[in-house]
Amino acid sequence: MSFEGYRPGSAGYRRVTLSLFAAGVATFAELYSTQAVLPELAADFDLSPSGSALSVSAATLGIGIALLVVGPLTERVGRTPLMRASLVAASVVGIACALAPSWPVLLTLRFLQGLALAGFSAVALAYLREELDAGSQGRAAGLYIGGTAIGGMVGRLLSGGVAQVAGWRWAVGSVAALGVVCTALVLLSLPASRGFRPSTGGLAGAWARTRAVTTDPGLLLVYAVAALAMGGFVATYNTLGFRLAASPYSLGIGVASLVFLTYALGSVGSTVAGVLVDRVGRRAVLPLCLVIAIGGLLLTLAEPLWVVVVGIAVQTVGFFAAHGVASGWSSARAALLAGAPGQAASLYLLAYYLGSSVFGTLSGVAWSRGGWDRVVTVVGVLFVAALGCSMALRRVPSLLGRSAPDLTTGH
Repeated sequence: MSFEGYRPGSAGYRRVTLSLFAAGVATFAELYSTQAVLPELAADFDLSPSGSALSVSAATLGIGIALLVVGPLTERVGRTPLMRASLVAASVVGIACALAPSWPVLLTLRFLQGLALAGFSAVALAYLREELDAGSQGRAAGLYIGGTAIGGMVGRLLSGGVAQVAGWRWAVGSVAALGVVCTALVLLSLPASRGFRPSTGGLAGAWARTRAVTTDPGLLLVYAVAALAMGGFVATYNTLGFRLAASPYSLGIGVASLVFLTYALGSVGSTVAGVLVDRVGRRAVLPLCLVIAIGGLLLTLAEPLWVVVVGIAVQTVGFFAAHGVASGWSSARAALLAGAPGQAASLYLLAYYLGSSVFGTLSGVAWSRGGWDRVVTVVGVLFVAALGCSMALRRVPSLLGRSAPDLTTGH
């Protein structure tokens, strides 16, 4: 008898969702552990804003490159071994980052940390799809993305607060310690795969799956949404600390990091979007999420600090909701198209992190040359382009009925 997936309310369902929530916290906290302390890194190593942002881009570039290998690999060797090894390795490298003796060494370690995190990021959503009942997958994916939002918030708040008192090294070390705690929870709670089936067909089969997930118009549009939306989101947060440290706000790094409390709303947004996906489908929900993100971005053009914070909060809700919908879409469509949800999830995240690396670094240039108005212009173009891609997805034919049916609509 085939495994039909854990259902909500079961012990297995609780273990899966708890483990992936904790892993999402660790992944995003560690991946962006230097973002809240970019001004301090710039001062300590005599860097420009765009130079210090390389500490974020190095990690996202590492995870993007590793995904090219991890995606196909996971279709053969399984999900849980890679997920566990990934989190352990990332925690170890995170501790080493806090001890880095120079800027080049720190950048190298951040790149290696990104490589390590790829083993978890590439397979998390494919694992969810295989282990949970079909009717609860949208909700569970939203919860996992919510974990990444909480991780982004806690990691930045923790590093910003610690940096205010003890400097960036203790800040980065504190985030690594958080990663160790979350990793221990995953090692103890994550159930072994029951729904995974190794891919077959050898090299010919692998090539056919790769061709399918790299040429399908629907998946290509989803990948584009990932790159554009994530690029805009990271560009906003990479330069936000510099804006809040400048006149008229002149906030210290600890106080400025409080703006990352808005990440909690991102968790709510992704979870609500997941519930809506299970009810009305991804085609209807994704454009709405991006419109919300654009509205929040425009609010940040105002000068009053409270309006800026509200704008950042709204943008964060819209982004994490869009990310939750789009990331689940990539795995679901690929499973129906080619039976390669893990490979499609890897390509989605490759686009996601390349967008973060490229546009996150360029945001420092935009800030240096034109201030916040220039940053909003760049991010606005990225979000509008993502919205255009989401509208184009509404016209892509559905794959429902080609393979095993999926209860969500709009694949």
